[in-house]
Amino acid sequence: MQALRLARQTTKINPLRVRALATAAPSVGTASGSNSQTTASVIPLSNVEAQWEKMSGDEQLAVHQQLEAIQKKDWKELSIDEKKAAYYVAFGPHGPRAPISPPGSGVKILFGTAAIVVTSSLLYWGLRQMTVSPPKTMTREWQEKSNERAKELKLDPISGISSEGYSGKGFVQSK
Repeated sequence: MQALRLARQTTKINPLRVRALATAAPSVGTASGSNSQTTASVIPLSNVEAQWEKMSGDEQLAVHQQLEAIQKKDWKELSIDEKKAAYYVAFGPHGPRAPISPPGSGVKILFGTAAIVVTSSLLYWGLRQMTVSPPKTMTREWQEKSNERAKELKLDPISGISSEGYSGKGFVQSK
């Protein structure tokens, strides 16, 4: 809406090149003092949606101005085609509201995402297969022996493994 107002202020419309709406009377004018008369072609309001992208900026601006003039009337008097055209021009999927991705791209995105997840899972599994075994200090037996040694040495006697009533796992991390 703001862009159309700005364009309207900065662009001068040649009334001989602009097509009129079906609801407006065809314009008749003279070209810079000559006596030749031309009539503008009529754009049916029921077909504005199909023709909007094909129209030039001047024609789109003229249609927008005509619809603004039509909308000043009582809305109960407007035809269904006029209401549809006004809604399309104001809120249709053109300009900044045009769809970003084409229809049917959701399936491509789904399969692409699935392919990436499968590839990364295979890569993770392959790398896990090629790794070396964990160090011997990570075995459950080693960690249990570490607990016994800590109790012998009375490590952390206040709140740790050597304290009275200690119920923690100590150094055991393995399952």
